[in-house]
Amino acid sequence: MFRGTYTAIVTPFRDGALDETAFTQLVEWQVESGISGIVAVGTTGESPTLDHEEHTRVIELTVQTARGRCKVIGGTGSNSTAEAISLTREAESVGADALLHVAPYYNKPTQEGLFRHFKAIAASTRLPIILYSIPGRCVIEIGVETVARLARECPNIVSIKESGGSVDRVSQLRAALPPEFTILSGDDSLTLAFMAVGAEGVISTSSNIIPREMVRMVQAFAESRVAEARELHARYYPLFRDLFIEANPGPIKNALSLAGRINADIRLPLCEMTPANAAKLLVTLRNLNLVK
Repeated sequence: MFRGTYTAIVTPFRDGALDETAFTQLVEWQVESGISGIVAVGTTGESPTLDHEEHTRVIELTVQTARGRCKVIGGTGSNSTAEAISLTREAESVGADALLHVAPYYNKPTQEGLFRHFKAIAASTRLPIILYSIPGRCVIEIGVETVARLARECPNIVSIKESGGSVDRVSQLRAALPPEFTILSGDDSLTLAFMAVGAEGVISTSSNIIPREMVRMVQAFAESRVAEARELHARYYPLFRDLFIEANPGPIKNALSLAGRINADIRLPLCEMTPANAAKLLVTLRNLNLVK
């Protein structure tokens, strides 16, 4: 169901508030660039610092701007099952096509707890769900057998965003899951490696600023134009790397600001990039002709 390139879109702010004009312009550019879908209010969208009203509003704006031209996936995960269900119902009410649910963070549930958490969320909605395993942020991963169990018992859990940094784990997931259950890379720099062993696309940070190029790279690999895909990967690898020299989404917001698309404002506890890292990112952006 979920294949291709999906942008984990940033949430622009101005003077501390959501910048709706900049956001809708960014969504429109993404859609025009041929993106498969947009993930609103994921980690890149600064979900931890949005209140519930803002959270729902960002998803609603995405739906209204996309107008059915691409899928809209609402990031509605939480380390509280009740809160995740509440956010899920709000996203469904404003027209999201699907949901992204990250592993509960900080409270470190067991695999049985994870299973019950996601099963309860799946039972609360008719929408398809993409699981999100990112142990670097959440401490725990969603175990391969837990993913397989959820796929068996919850018909609307249909995909996983895999951000564990392991090609071997993608192989394990592919072997354990039915063919229709899709795996999406959560790491731009590993997208081609993951696709080589069974992933079918990416939920990307880099596509905020290079949407057409990410679409081309993923499509080229999917269509067995491997040399073209590798060339694009090699060209943009420095960007994939430098967008994570500080905590996401600081660098990508900085890049989009330099490109004139949004204000670089970011909410505490995140803050502006250090001068040294900002200078390094600027060199990369200029080398790729993304900014002047």
